[in-house]
Amino acid sequence: MAERAIRFDDGATYEQTVGIWSRLVGVDFLAWIEPSPGLRWLDVGCGTGVFTELLVERCTPAEVHGIDPSEPQLAYARARPVGRTALFQAGDAMALPYGADRFDAAVMALVIFFVPDPARSIAEMARVVRPGGTVAAYAWDIAGGGSAVEPVMIELSAIGIAPPRPPNHAAARIEALQQLWAGAGLEATATRQFTVQRTFADFAAYWAFASMANTVAAVLKTMSDSEIERLKLGVQSRLPTNASGRIVQTARANAIKGRRPQSPFADSVPTSKPR
Repeated sequence: MAERAIRFDDGATYEQTVGIWSRLVGVDFLAWIEPSPGLRWLDVGCGTGVFTELLVERCTPAEVHGIDPSEPQLAYARARPVGRTALFQAGDAMALPYGADRFDAAVMALVIFFVPDPARSIAEMARVVRPGGTVAAYAWDIAGGGSAVEPVMIELSAIGIAPPRPPNHAAARIEALQQLWAGAGLEATATRQFTVQRTFADFAAYWAFASMANTVAAVLKTMSDSEIERLKLGVQSRLPTNASGRIVQTARANAIKGRRPQSPFADSVPTSKPR
């Protein structure tokens, strides 16, 4: 089956699908990073600005920039309250339009598996933070079955339809993240998994969410009504439902943080005046 492109051009839909989940993980992620107030932040792949908004709400930043290749997503970000505080612009994660040492922290939320060359993007993030600055990211553990729409993906495979995955979904594995951070020369790295959950009133509510997700919506457009009904029945059978009919669905993200090394001469003090 030909590979289907996964695009994020509808800000409102993104907010109702990925955005809600991203915020759930983002709260825990920022608490784990433990940033100091007054930092200069860069949000790489900022999308609709949902994570950028968390930065402003919780980190008391001195400055926040967000960069993303999608103009529709950026328009959504600029229109939300955080647009009055953060500066959003179009750009490429593999060629960040900033000079070296520009920021204190660079973060990437749910993006790394969409970047064509993840190693290059992490090297760019390391370049634009100052020595001692933080480079951190989190992404769904798709390769490990951690996506919120994993029941749909499993059922698609069961009926012989290959679901689309982000092109570099394996880059979000803990081992892959560690290799990327080491390859960029980052030190003091640490990793962690975050598990979050949402409660849906019933299967119809879950399906309304799942069917709007880009990965699922791309497949549904190619299926007949009867195939979709068969898919829904299969997905419903895989979801745990409590006595009241509610569905509690979990998602799991892998996270990593590290620091750009200090200059070897940063703490040196001359022992005598030059002659």
